[in-house]
Amino acid sequence: MNATGSPAATVATGTPVQTGGSAPGGAQTRSEGGSRASSAVDRVIALAAGAEVGERLGTKSELQELCGVSAGTFNEALRVLQERRIVSLRPGPGGGIFVSERTPMAQLGNSLLALDTQTTTVEEASRIRDALDPLLIADAVKHSSGADIADLRTILEDMRVACKKGDRLEFVRANWHLHARIADISPNTLLRCIYVNLLAAMQSHLVDVLPCQDGGLDEYIRARLDLHVRLVDAIDRRDDTAAQALAVEHATNG
Repeated sequence: MNATGSPAATVATGTPVQTGGSAPGGAQTRSEGGSRASSAVDRVIALAAGAEVGERLGTKSELQELCGVSAGTFNEALRVLQERRIVSLRPGPGGGIFVSERTPMAQLGNSLLALDTQTTTVEEASRIRDALDPLLIADAVKHSSGADIADLRTILEDMRVACKKGDRLEFVRANWHLHARIADISPNTLLRCIYVNLLAAMQSHLVDVLPCQDGGLDEYIRARLDLHVRLVDAIDRRDDTAAQALAVEHATNG
């Protein structure tokens, strides 16, 4: 999922550039163009990860050729990269595409959330969310229905798929979706509203999910998946003691 003043971290490596699958006549479909732009974004992120702040990565045409995409697709990728503050574009002699200041980071367990500039907002929202989790989990244990549990298990499957694919950003989004669905079980309208809005505030500033300098992010995500599976199982059994113990573990480990 991109926080000011924190140590710089390694940006997640890019995915291979996709070169096939054009529409009849050589025209790109909207989905193909988006996929290629995403691949170009990932490729430039990987380059920026190994460069220093302010270092020149190349000209637009050089990076476009490196990414193997059309000018229009690369312009779309460049727009995304600039919005994420990963690179900046400088015109004129000696200009080109340069590495921007490192994106802010927020620690979350053994991962770093890559954020936009609203770091404090996310850190504060995360602390409040952790404080509210036990209340919502207690409500879920008491009030969950069979349909609620089925929904939770469906979202767990989304988390499992993201984990298997190594899609860390999608895993965090699915994780937050799970927590929002747990909150939806609560009959306490005010509590539910506050919690869901906290999650929305966090998600609105999330750009990527990166490994800490000591690594271990994939293992951490697998452990988080296991924790949430056990949490849903405890809710299903109406085992409040086990569910609350898992809430503590969740808050402790991020």
